[in-house]
Amino acid sequence: MVALLCALTPATGVKAAERPVNIVVLGDSLSAGLGLPVEHAFPARLAAALKAKGIGATITNAGVSGDTASGGLARLDWSVPDGTDAVIVELGANDALRGLDPNVTKTALDAILRRLTARHITVLLAGMRAPPNMGPEYSKAFDGIYPALASTHPVVFYPFFLDGVAADPKLNQGDGMHPNGAGVEAIVARVLPLVEELIVRARAGRPL
Repeated sequence: MVALLCALTPATGVKAAERPVNIVVLGDSLSAGLGLPVEHAFPARLAAALKAKGIGATITNAGVSGDTASGGLARLDWSVPDGTDAVIVELGANDALRGLDPNVTKTALDAILRRLTARHITVLLAGMRAPPNMGPEYSKAFDGIYPALASTHPVVFYPFFLDGVAADPKLNQGDGMHPNGAGVEAIVARVLPLVEELIVRARAGRPL
């Protein structure tokens, strides 16, 4: 995992609310940055965007290409170490591509959210949508996972991680699925206000 410090604050005499927030991006290839240099992956570009706004946060890239929601659950404890303040959960795309039972995906994501909440870690849940070729019944069941979870867990909710980027050839690599550099910038720009909300919540819940 790669940690990116986007703002430095002296540790001595600094209140917890002012210290950089430790954020882990728990995801798959979409957030890990498959096909891109590390500095152009989502976590790095998000760190740069926060730094530009003067917001102190350390972003750790815990994305694993090919990972499913169940895979993310299996590695949750070591991917999200003690001292983590907030997690961006971006999982499920590979479940849909493989046509996995949406109930399996939902159960795994529900367990991830429950375990993070039990650890007093603030969460941003990034939703995903099934590809059109999976058919309307599958898409309805899969796409409904994320709003359902957001309604039952205390998360910041971003409905679709690839909003404004999916299916746009100008914003994706040659495979048509993974965002290119411009696509990552578009994702960061759209999700940034919610990440700021995530940080406010994480700071509010952190002991002074």
